[in-house]
Amino acid sequence: MARLGRKEQQAVARKRRVRNVIRGTAERPRLMLKVSNRGLEAQIIDDNNSKTLVGAREMSGKSLDHASKFGKTFAGLATRQKIDTVVFDRGSKRFHGRVKAFVEAAREAGLEF
Repeated sequence: MARLGRKEQQAVARKRRVRNVIRGTAERPRLMLKVSNRGLEAQIIDDNNSKTLVGAREMSGKSLDHASKFGKTFAGLATRQKIDTVVFDRGSKRFHGRVKAFVEAAREAGLEF
């Protein structure tokens, strides 16, 4: 049990390190990606006004294909709201696997990071 508590503490520390550097503004909001065992959740947040501008959730699968499809659809939602450039917040996750597939698909769909 102590091992799980330590892993959670390390994840919180990684997330805090990322958030100390990244802030979302009205001109360039923060794209937050949450990866879980059930699926992906993404939000575009303006931290200055504490508002969520765009949010979506994909719970159908855990594969890289699902992540890339979700990245394309989410980038389409963002461009409809006239959001072209964002700052990416990966949270406590490493930039590989589903996170990387999501970002690459969103870049291909026209979102700038």
